[in-house]
Amino acid sequence: MSNEDERPEHRLRRELPEEVSASASSEAPIPEERAAFTVTGRQRLVQGLWPPRVSRAQLIVAVLLFGLGFGLAVQVASNSNSDSALRGARQEDLVRILDELDDRTQRLEDEKQGLQKQRDELENSSDQAEEARKQTAEKEKQLGILAGTVAAQGPGITMTIDDTKGTVEADMLLDAVQELRAAGAEAIQVNGVRVVANTYLTDSGKTVSVDGNKINAPYRFKVIGKPQDLEPALNIPGGVVQTLEKEQATVIVGRSSKIVVDALRAAKQPDYARSSSR
Repeated sequence: MSNEDERPEHRLRRELPEEVSASASSEAPIPEERAAFTVTGRQRLVQGLWPPRVSRAQLIVAVLLFGLGFGLAVQVASNSNSDSALRGARQEDLVRILDELDDRTQRLEDEKQGLQKQRDELENSSDQAEEARKQTAEKEKQLGILAGTVAAQGPGITMTIDDTKGTVEADMLLDAVQELRAAGAEAIQVNGVRVVANTYLTDSGKTVSVDGNKINAPYRFKVIGKPQDLEPALNIPGGVVQTLEKEQATVIVGRSSKIVVDALRAAKQPDYARSSSR
């Protein structure tokens, strides 16, 4: 071994690996793993959006929103159907309906004023006991008319329903009774049967029964009340008269200055209810 080989720098060079030139390292191919991650921003966006990742909470929220939207759609559709009859009504029919609503409001206001007047009379009367007896007697008469235990007379209307086809049913007559009550009827009689608060109507073959009393067509209504309110209530678009006429029944409504309702109901003693001082 020569002296040059024994020098320290030669011995260190033999122990180190050969240097790799800079040009060779720059020309080396990129590993496949690194090339796979070299993607564009658009590709990353697509990979993030598809396939969609839906959590359980998001699914529940979506179902709730769908149900809410469906409910709103059904509500809008039902309101549109209920308003269709009014949209197709004539101008005079709409005016009649508005007049009827105004009349009902006025009746309620008159009743309110009457009750206030009774209260004031009781408070201001020198003999409050006598005044209370007078008002009690008057109230007894009014309740007797409503209960059907006393006869009544006054202005009102008559309505005759001729059912030659046998198509009129109990629920149609009940609708007529309810419409008349809503219009301010104070006493009603149908074919000799007094109609009161607990009156019920049922079908009985080809005829109708009122409180268990079988009545036959033609059905004759005698009603006491304000004629200007009762008649329009029956003739509103889609009301009682139109419904009966669709069933091929003939309806005649007439006003009268004097209607006598003389069918009576026996006063029924309650089984359990008793008067109370409270």
